[in-house]
Amino acid sequence: PSPHPFPSRCVFPSQDIRNTVGNIPMEWYQDFPHVGYDLDGRRIFKPLRSKDELDLFLEKMENPEYWRTVQDPQTGADVRLSEEQLELVRRLQRGHFGDVNFNPYEPAVDFFSHEVRIHPVTNRPADKRSFIPSLVEKEKVSKLVHAIKMGWIQPRKPKENVPTFYDLWAQEDPNSILGRHKMHVPAPKIPLPGHAESYNPPPEFLLSPEEELSWEQQEPSERRLNFLPRRFRSLRAVPAYPRFIHERFERCLDLYLCPRQRKMRVNVDPEDLIPKLPKPRDLQPFPTTQALIYRGHSSLVRTLSVSPSGQWLVSGSDDGTLRFWEVISARCLRTVPVGSAVKSVAWNPNPNVCLVAAAVEEQVLLLNPGLGDRLLVAGTDQLLDSWEAPQEQRVQPVRWIPASPEERATGIRLRVQHDKPVTQVTWHAKGDYWASVLRNPGGRQVLIHQSSRRWSQDPFRKSPGMIQCVQFHPIRPYFLVASQRSVRIYNLLRQELTKKLQSNCQWISSMAVHPGGDNVICGSYDSKLAWFDLDLSTRPYRLLRHHRRALRAVSFHRRYPLFASASDDGTVIVCHGMVYNDLLQNALLVPLKVLKGHAPTLDLGVLDVAFHPQQPWLFSSGADGTVRLYT
Repeated sequence: PSPHPFPSRCVFPSQDIRNTVGNIPMEWYQDFPHVGYDLDGRRIFKPLRSKDELDLFLEKMENPEYWRTVQDPQTGADVRLSEEQLELVRRLQRGHFGDVNFNPYEPAVDFFSHEVRIHPVTNRPADKRSFIPSLVEKEKVSKLVHAIKMGWIQPRKPKENVPTFYDLWAQEDPNSILGRHKMHVPAPKIPLPGHAESYNPPPEFLLSPEEELSWEQQEPSERRLNFLPRRFRSLRAVPAYPRFIHERFERCLDLYLCPRQRKMRVNVDPEDLIPKLPKPRDLQPFPTTQALIYRGHSSLVRTLSVSPSGQWLVSGSDDGTLRFWEVISARCLRTVPVGSAVKSVAWNPNPNVCLVAAAVEEQVLLLNPGLGDRLLVAGTDQLLDSWEAPQEQRVQPVRWIPASPEERATGIRLRVQHDKPVTQVTWHAKGDYWASVLRNPGGRQVLIHQSSRRWSQDPFRKSPGMIQCVQFHPIRPYFLVASQRSVRIYNLLRQELTKKLQSNCQWISSMAVHPGGDNVICGSYDSKLAWFDLDLSTRPYRLLRHHRRALRAVSFHRRYPLFASASDDGTVIVCHGMVYNDLLQNALLVPLKVLKGHAPTLDLGVLDVAFHPQQPWLFSSGADGTVRLYT
């Protein structure tokens, strides 16, 4: 409501006499153009405030009296403080009295002296209640007397200063003093005496002279009995026990020196501790039985790869040959002699290109197997032959050598010559780039190549340790490099290290990336399989120890939630690995089937595994010189 235009005329000494509104909150006039009324009843208008922040700042900088200017809340006008007013403010800020002449330490006047005076301080007559018994107090006292007579109020018993003793090792009951100590552990009981401690033991408990001699030669801690059994005619003939005091003293030492701890037993059903996993028959399809055996190699088969269509299979062996098989019939369609052991082979994942990379000694062979669609085979040759040499020769870490006419007849199209033995080749998902791993500790170990431009480069300035294997990320421009203990993930576009995974394994042997791209599995020579969730942690989400010996290879299926691991114990274990789109739900890992069939040879078992691209089938190659298909 609007303030009354004619309030009380009383003027306080501390208020401005020009404004007659009285002692009211000035916020009431906040929305009005005036701040009060003068002695004649006319409105006192607020001064015009047309200055903005910049004008106020300039005034603050240029006006030397700005610091001593305040705004009067009664009139809204600017008031310049005088020297006396400034001195008053300073005294109040320092905690002094406002009046300069006031002395807070004047001598006190002793009005009520300790000396006895003739005249009293006050001459008021005494009250009547000061010399008449109180009726209220009489009523209270009578109530207390009645309560004492009735026995409702008992007098306090005097405390006896007698020390209390109690048995420290007594049986616990809830009402005893020890019952309040919840963590008190009762002393262990002394074992009851047996037949050997009887004064007349049976004959089988008595020791022969040889047994007594051996008992005396034993250490006291090694003796089965701490006394020699004796036989007496009667209980009256039993002498005093010589070790009685010694045994009582040892018992006391045991009681107060041996630490005892109460172990809280948790009543949990053991079945509840086992994770509730689905049954394997609910997770079908997955490979369960051995369907075909691909025979033909004369030595151990180190590596294999499946074509993108799933119709053909290539295997590399230590007998110096590459063999191309038809998956359905297990028929060997083509054998390519390469002259030395094949360490790694990889089929190009691009279905529009028919190309296979094989690592042999210090070179990588790019082959066109000539299987399948003739247009596809011809298109691949045309793609490789369409390359034109650049005008300026570029320095490369490898040499791209076209195959001779004799080699072209066997299917070889290019030989990529390295300076060190090649241990692994792997393709990018697009099918143009591929990477090779060299056995060169401390030097150049990883090279990335582009087939269409015949261009190779070393992506690392310095070596990140002993590199075991590498993989391209299936979706993102990432490059995964597995060293002996860890897996590094590099961003190829930004050319930086994105993440480093700690495997908790002694020596990584193989690696595979989930088709979704957010999970990685690593096999190790200390028979562990580590599953990493890249969104969860750099530590393994789960460490599986299903195999008894070293893991040689791991693989993911492209379409089904399956992954497999091959080991030197001659088995392949297929597991269900479901990855959910919900980030709050962790991956579900269930072991499904142990596939057997390979015979361990030369302390080596299954050396490589690969899934069929479309079907839930699994291929495995072993040291027994065979390739097996499980369906």
